[in-house]
Amino acid sequence: MTVYFIGAGPGDPELITVKGQRLIRHCAVIIYAGSLVPTAVLEGHRAEQVINSAELHLEQIIELIETAHHKGQDVARVHSGDPSLYGAIGEQIRCLRELGIPFEIVPGVTATSACAALLGAELTLPDVSQSVILTRYADKTTMPAGEALGSLAQHGATLAVHLGVNHLEKILGELRPHYGADCPIAVIHRATWPDQDWVVGTLADIAEKVQAKGFRRTALILVGRVLGNDVFSESSLYRAGHAHLYRP
Repeated sequence: MTVYFIGAGPGDPELITVKGQRLIRHCAVIIYAGSLVPTAVLEGHRAEQVINSAELHLEQIIELIETAHHKGQDVARVHSGDPSLYGAIGEQIRCLRELGIPFEIVPGVTATSACAALLGAELTLPDVSQSVILTRYADKTTMPAGEALGSLAQHGATLAVHLGVNHLEKILGELRPHYGADCPIAVIHRATWPDQDWVVGTLADIAEKVQAKGFRRTALILVGRVLGNDVFSESSLYRAGHAHLYRP
């Protein structure tokens, strides 16, 4: 048997990969992050067991996987977005390695990608930003040395902040000295879900707009000059006269 850590994508059930969908329909046991993964993602399954992991702690999840392992049953461990980003799969994998249980990770569409698509934005523009930093706000889980928002903001790169909307005022205070009060920002709530919503503004006025919307959780913050920026250089890739292997 194998445990498949499957990225279900940001919410829209059509944004799961073909491989992820096939495995969900194949596995005898499904353990899914119910608070973040819509049940529509599980449609078409033929599993003997479907368990919502939102109600479980780590030891209970591993116990379910170990039981399936002894029965020779494949397990679909379904996470939101891409499981390699804030998916808490590292601690599960450590347990599986100790138990000798094989696993595989199936990547998924990230919330950052979904939010960029919703905004109609490219997150990397020539001469504006060629880097994207994905990070989170330090709350219950502290940040390692050098990864405070103020330190990351010094790069001026496009910034995606997870799990931070409840601390928006503090985040804005750390970002303004580096990005400027006029820097564009977007806060996107439940991207690709039926109730998705978002606001765009600047570091100076976004807090009031978010408060008016009432966003409290499940929202991603995108910051950077790439948002709404029409002043940037064209890429070399499609520039007339630029030769490369496929266009001499």
